[in-house]
Amino acid sequence: MARRDYQFSVSSRCELLPYLLRIPLGLSRKQAKDLLRFRAVTVKRLTTVRHDTQLEPGDVVTIAAGKQIPTASIERHGLKIIYLDDDIVVVDKRAGLLSMGSEGEKERTAHRILNDYLKALKKSSLQQAFIVHRLDRETSGLIMFARSRAIQAALQQNWKTVTKKYLAVVEGVPSKSLGTLRDNLAETKSFRMHRVERGGALAITHYRVLRRCQDKSLVEFTLETGRKNQIRAQIAGLGHPIVGDRKYGATSDPARRLALHSCALSFCHPVSRISMEFRSAMPSRLMELIAPRRQD
Repeated sequence: MARRDYQFSVSSRCELLPYLLRIPLGLSRKQAKDLLRFRAVTVKRLTTVRHDTQLEPGDVVTIAAGKQIPTASIERHGLKIIYLDDDIVVVDKRAGLLSMGSEGEKERTAHRILNDYLKALKKSSLQQAFIVHRLDRETSGLIMFARSRAIQAALQQNWKTVTKKYLAVVEGVPSKSLGTLRDNLAETKSFRMHRVERGGALAITHYRVLRRCQDKSLVEFTLETGRKNQIRAQIAGLGHPIVGDRKYGATSDPARRLALHSCALSFCHPVSRISMEFRSAMPSRLMELIAPRRQD
């Protein structure tokens, strides 16, 4: 397993906890204590460390952000676990798989699959993941879960600082190659989001057209807010519904699925504060929709 390690050289005698608060990672006192509790901090000359361990000049302090899990060994029921440590899990889900279900949900969901894996991994029925955000059933790609309620709360509280990017194949070609969609969205009785002049919730989405292919375009979206069906409703309101999205007015469905994929998550680790970025390639089934057509 590959580890992401950061090393710091001690220049003067001090205790370990105050030293962790001074190094250039911006750790809070709680975050530093969590690193010690999860044994993510080591000192080269010592076998064990505590918050009051005395450091000497020349000591090397190593901080491990987490443990990278081989992806080939953890893929089941349409869910691939691509990163796992003591605080967070990042998964890549297939289209058609629910992010989570209700209390009485009998159907297999990404949340349930992940919980089953964590319980087996730790051999404990108490292990579970906590929802940080969701993807629509029809959307594929990256989702992040927390390993505790405290981490869940920290991530959700700072969710605006997380960069969330999506790729979609839309019908037609937007008149502007890049822009920002700013709308108030409200939900109808049929659970469809639509733009309203007054009321609703503000939705802000930045977009840029990456490729044009006759009657379709590949578009990258970056979310500034996180409303239900935000991308789907806003791009449809622009006159270019996502391919396969009949709920929002699409007239074509060549891939027999919604052509929307969560492709990137970038954020600071909630404990180590180390910058992390995860990417997921657009499924080939969707990329084929905007591939140049061969001339016979």
